[in-house]
Amino acid sequence: QVQLVESGGGLVQVGGSLRLSCAASSSTFRFYAMNWYHQAPGKQRELVASITVGGSTNYADSVKGRFTISRDNAKNTVSLQMNSLKPEDTGVYYCNAKRTIMGRTIEYWGQGTQVTVSS
Repeated sequence: QVQLVESGGGLVQVGGSLRLSCAASSSTFRFYAMNWYHQAPGKQRELVASITVGGSTNYADSVKGRFTISRDNAKNTVSLQMNSLKPEDTGVYYCNAKRTIMGRTIEYWGQGTQVTVSS
């Protein structure tokens, strides 16, 4: 079982920056690919950034060049640095941990942290 706790959300003006963090409760964290999802008001949750066990990253086109995902396996944390924020970045951001063992996918979710970008 892995518990995930996000922090760092808040209210920021257009063009500003925020850094989200997600702390995992288990040292097995290092075996999980980590993801950040964004759920805008009234919309479905969508993947915005991923980082593999080996540290390879991938981003949604909407955040490429503005957001950076990173992980610290020693501290069991994953972060999302968000720069040049836009009103459409508003929503709840969820941390997700995922791994596949013998063909079975195991994943965990945090409770989410609210980000509001005001103009």
